[in-house]
Amino acid sequence: MQFHRPETLESALVLMADRPVRILAGGTDFFPALGGKTLCEPVIDLSRVDGLSGIMKQDDLWRFGATTTWAHIAKADLPAMFDGLRQAAREVGSIQIQNAGTVAGNLCNASPAADGVPPLLSLDAQVEISGGAGVRVLPLSKFITGVRKTELRPGELVTAILVPDRPKTCSAFLKLGARRYLVISIAMVAVALELDAAGTISGLGIAVGACSAVATRLPGAEARLIGVTPDPVTLKARLGEEDLEGLAPIDDVRARASYRRNAARELICRAIVKAARGGA
Repeated sequence: MQFHRPETLESALVLMADRPVRILAGGTDFFPALGGKTLCEPVIDLSRVDGLSGIMKQDDLWRFGATTTWAHIAKADLPAMFDGLRQAAREVGSIQIQNAGTVAGNLCNASPAADGVPPLLSLDAQVEISGGAGVRVLPLSKFITGVRKTELRPGELVTAILVPDRPKTCSAFLKLGARRYLVISIAMVAVALELDAAGTISGLGIAVGACSAVATRLPGAEARLIGVTPDPVTLKARLGEEDLEGLAPIDDVRARASYRRNAARELICRAIVKAARGGA
């Protein structure tokens, strides 16, 4: 096995050209997935690549470098639109996992229960991808295509996640599991919320994870709740089963599909109330 630790993006892309390689960032998904097997492909460690880590605002976009860790995000001084993302960051595994795991690794692993996907999806995030042919940008909603499947092509890697700046947006994330910490979700919800002068919902993004093969936006629910006051009674009265169309929960060892659907509806209402109250 060959192990490479390039210090520039250009060097990494050269190493990736014309041969299959394995990309290593934080390693929190990489090593468990091996299951004790020996690797034959070359491994490219991105931890030292200059410019791949950090958070910055560029004009009307926020840029999260691919190797930015969840601990960095959890502790970052970010506006209220990222409260949900910061809450999710604190739910990613243990403190040790948060210190090593990366935002792009969470997306590229493409687990239905990836904590980082719903909050970014609710904010209309985009994925910046670099390869030998140049740079392309995809909506996150089109980047993850299935369980452990993404739109990455051979010779490409994710270099950043881009989020439109929305100064009037507040957000929240809620996760339901069999216990409080170190748990794979039964269901999770992220919302991005805007309120008008009267305190009613004027803009809304809702993303649900662990209830389908890919975390899913719910445009029907979003449209249904526009103009509604964000209080629990009103939200529950307005949000119906038909508004959860697009979810495809399954029965497994963690929960039944019917329970997941009911939990998602409850979490949506709670997350909207949490975001409206500014709970970080």
